[in-house]
Amino acid sequence: MNNISLAQFDIDTHTAIHKELNRQETGLEMIPSENFVSPAVLEALGSVLTNKYAEGYPGKRYYGGCEHVDTIEQLAIDRAKQLFGAEHVNVQPLSGAPANIAAYFAVLKPGDTVLGMDLSHGGHLTHGHPVTHMTQVFHFERYKTDANGQIDLENLRKMAHEHKPKLILVGYSAYSREIAYSKIQDIANEVGAMTMADIAHIAGLIAGGEMNNPVPIFDIVTTTTHKTLRGPRGGMIMCKKEFAKQIDRAVFPGLQGGPHENNIAAKAVAFKEALEPEFKQYAKQIKANTKILEEAFQAKKYDLCFGGTDNHLLLIDVTSKSLTGKDAEEALDKASITVNKNMIPDDTRSPFNPSGIRLGTPALTTRGMKEKEMGIIADLIDRAITHHTEEATLKEIKEDVMALTKNFPLYTDQTKNV
Repeated sequence: MNNISLAQFDIDTHTAIHKELNRQETGLEMIPSENFVSPAVLEALGSVLTNKYAEGYPGKRYYGGCEHVDTIEQLAIDRAKQLFGAEHVNVQPLSGAPANIAAYFAVLKPGDTVLGMDLSHGGHLTHGHPVTHMTQVFHFERYKTDANGQIDLENLRKMAHEHKPKLILVGYSAYSREIAYSKIQDIANEVGAMTMADIAHIAGLIAGGEMNNPVPIFDIVTTTTHKTLRGPRGGMIMCKKEFAKQIDRAVFPGLQGGPHENNIAAKAVAFKEALEPEFKQYAKQIKANTKILEEAFQAKKYDLCFGGTDNHLLLIDVTSKSLTGKDAEEALDKASITVNKNMIPDDTRSPFNPSGIRLGTPALTTRGMKEKEMGIIADLIDRAITHHTEEATLKEIKEDVMALTKNFPLYTDQTKNV
């Protein structure tokens, strides 16, 4: 075995990793689906658990030597149950898309109808976009928001009665408003449909008590663990007890083989962090920070999709500022502000060069930034967009960004050497 360090053994990989660390530390990370994990989560993720195969579930494995990984996986399950009030939890999904796919196969048969959100209105690829393989297996009908940027519940009810879906799906990747889960459950009851919520983006806000929790209401709830929940990159499925066996069989052996126990250990650590009182304050600050950005961009005459925000993100139509979402993303990148170009509702442009940008506050809030910094950041973003063709101005903004981030260090020197 090679026991020398990464820097000694593979300087190319080591150098690229540290360049990425420098990018994260010196820039403003505002992609809503990204966050910064704690040193404890990093330590668990890089542990010797990466060496262990453990097909099956705690107490029912197909491999020997699983007594310790059983303990760790059960910790993750129990903590997730406590966080969300779940009856059953599967922490093995590798990410959000596999979690959604496993959930579909657990309760649906080929050809069954799913009512899900249109991608351009804030949905996710796995919620029925035609480019995905799932649309070749199941029949998806996609609903949209209304002219006010809200989910039209009466239209949703009408579509449910018309299409008689087996499953009604809510939860989004670019929608910025609260969700009325009880009212949607009522609609599902009217047509005999099951309910599923994808809370990948807002799981941390739900765990922190800042948004409605669908877990006690809906049949199935899927999530990632690496966005507002501030854990490792991974997925999770929560469900009512009646669906427990179907969900577990759909994940393993239906979709996956051996679980990534190092990742599950990191999830267990993140869930413990989310159970601490400080996490509630963190979730509250995320929303407060996003509201400051909302107010600032409204004052600067930006077009905010859905009329504003109730969560951690904003979807902004930048075409009124005489550029596309791609132009804005590239200009902001040059200024060390990271956002992502994004489709807006019924966008006439392509996904590679759409009309909007999506940005959020989870990673900035993790660094300790608050309302004061949000005002400064809104001004920086506006300057970059206004002067997006001026390289000298973008360089000046980058220098301002670096000066700001120096006051909010990301990791200690000890962590950087892990």
